[in-house]
Amino acid sequence: MKTYQMELAGRILRIDVGRVAAQANGTVFIQYGDTTVLSTATASDKPRDGIDFFPLSVDFEEKMYAVGKIPGGFNKRESRPSENAILTSRVIDRPMRPLFPKDFRNDVALNNLVLSVDNTCRPELVAMIGTAMATSISDIPFDGPCAMTQIGMIDGEFIVNPGQEDWDRGDLRLTVASTSEKVIMIEAGANEIKEEKMIEAIYMAHEVNQTIIALIRQMMAEVGKEKFTYTSCAVPEEMFEAIRNIVPPEEMEKAVFTDEKQTRDANIREITDRLAESFADNEEWLGVLDEAIYQYQKKTVRKMILKDHKRPDGRAIDQIRPLAAEVDLIPRAHGSAMFTRGQTQICDIVTLAPLSEAKRIDGLDEFVTEKRYMHHYNFPSYSVGETRPSRGPGRREIGHGALAERALLPVMPSVEEFPYSIRAVSETFESNGSTSMASTCASCMALMAAGVPIKKMVAGISCGLVTGETDDDYLVLTDIQGLEDFFGDMDFKVTGTKDGITAIQMDIKIHGLTRPIVEEAIRRTREARFFIMDECMSKAIDAPRPQVNEYAPKIICIQIDPQKIGDVVGQRGKTINEIIDRTGTKIDIDEEGNVSVCGTDRAAMKEAVHMIEIITTDFEKGQIFTGKVVSIKEFGAFIEFAPGKEGMVHISKIAKNRINRVEDVLTLGDTVKVICLGKDKMGRISFSIKDLR
Repeated sequence: MKTYQMELAGRILRIDVGRVAAQANGTVFIQYGDTTVLSTATASDKPRDGIDFFPLSVDFEEKMYAVGKIPGGFNKRESRPSENAILTSRVIDRPMRPLFPKDFRNDVALNNLVLSVDNTCRPELVAMIGTAMATSISDIPFDGPCAMTQIGMIDGEFIVNPGQEDWDRGDLRLTVASTSEKVIMIEAGANEIKEEKMIEAIYMAHEVNQTIIALIRQMMAEVGKEKFTYTSCAVPEEMFEAIRNIVPPEEMEKAVFTDEKQTRDANIREITDRLAESFADNEEWLGVLDEAIYQYQKKTVRKMILKDHKRPDGRAIDQIRPLAAEVDLIPRAHGSAMFTRGQTQICDIVTLAPLSEAKRIDGLDEFVTEKRYMHHYNFPSYSVGETRPSRGPGRREIGHGALAERALLPVMPSVEEFPYSIRAVSETFESNGSTSMASTCASCMALMAAGVPIKKMVAGISCGLVTGETDDDYLVLTDIQGLEDFFGDMDFKVTGTKDGITAIQMDIKIHGLTRPIVEEAIRRTREARFFIMDECMSKAIDAPRPQVNEYAPKIICIQIDPQKIGDVVGQRGKTINEIIDRTGTKIDIDEEGNVSVCGTDRAAMKEAVHMIEIITTDFEKGQIFTGKVVSIKEFGAFIEFAPGKEGMVHISKIAKNRINRVEDVLTLGDTVKVICLGKDKMGRISFSIKDLR
């Protein structure tokens, strides 16, 4: 066993190599503070047959024992990954994937097992660093090392690798991955951070990454394994020559350069069929034909963009596709909007509900237990003209939903301003590039249409990149469509208001971006966001509606003495359930005495509030109530003036004249007005009918 350690942001990062899991290709047992993660990298001996992609899997395993909890549910064991685990796996995957060889087809699994959590050292960060270390010292072919750093910001000051509390309450949540020379991944959520400040934070993280990379290089030199030789799955060069003879470059240009995805797909199918017929006797070539055609398209598109500044659909380099927006297209929805950009179309539907409908979170984060704003994203096969059954959201759908949610979270109203749980669902009607950014735009408009008082309008756009042989030979593309994403080098998504950035997600397929590329992409997305807001979104709806629509639930909030919560709830919930049954409302009470009454009938809601106020009022002589006769005795009648609350009218206080029987004046179920006389010797509330004026 060999141990390495370094000081990182004021805390000790310790790595043990050779201590555990020795049969994995690469393993590190890594601790940062008391946060402990086992990171492993394994690879199969041979390539997987019949695939044209690199089969990489990344897992972030949250174990509840890491925070001293037993999992909930019947089985009392961890089941499917949480949303946080899925998002963390995606963040680790994105910088690692481009550093493996392009022609590598062996299965690779990168696993991170969270063993202990110290909330001053986030386990997600430890897993990211551990993955890079385990892969770098393994014998798996990998063009690393790389490293990851997180930056927070509180009161305008940057914090390197903040703890969970500072991460959650700060104005910036930035993760940056780097190689020794370039930035390779950016993920951010921000409270309207200025572009210049964001760039400063990105390159602060890049500098910190260099100290981690220096340690990894030392580990590679001392305990790193020699990389194994793998079977290349590259397309033979002689096959490319044969393809070019059958399909000349000018024919491929004509096939791919169209603004209609369906036309392009039809053109490529025709070319594929012709080549398959030509290579019918060559099984080896037929096995890689799809990959060969993909590479041929890629070279064609990249050459035309980079050398001739010609995009497949004929647009200028900084031109956005045609835009359209509308609201209120879904009847009875609490809020709805549709945003269209070229052949990308998203319909977003917003639903409002009481705060009790907020999502409960049972994870390794002790600071966040629920969230009231949720954004979900769906990507059906028909949106890209394919035929396959829906199997529920995958990692991509969860990631896109989380990005749009992160984009809008900084402008959401507080609970005090808008006491609702809010769910936005983005349905992808059509897809040809950057549906997550279209989801952000559609969701913003749907929230405003629903009457959610968001603080500012938010829009999003993605930029692409095509690079040449040198660092200064590149072209940044505004608003990339699917083809430019597939064949390009970058998908740089940025969302924000006119005052700053709210979210970033950057994916690349190359070994990093230079600072000029990052700065130009951020500048381009800012210009595009402004254009989308001014020329499209604001023309459909320019501000939140002043109130929720007729089909949305209404909420009345009141404050009661926390000592009176038990009176409102009643024994085993009897009192509050009776109020709910009588009024048809939904009532939530928190431990601080905040009460929200939710319903669609305002009169019934006011009645429920009135009942609660009666129950929580300290009864004083002279108060007047309306109640129902619920019991008649020889000596008087009992009047229920609120659920679970009764008082007695003595027979002598029923009528001004003397009566012999209570039943001569009152009947069970009668509604009567009474005046409070205080409490009798037994502590019961006494009422009078005859003393009413």
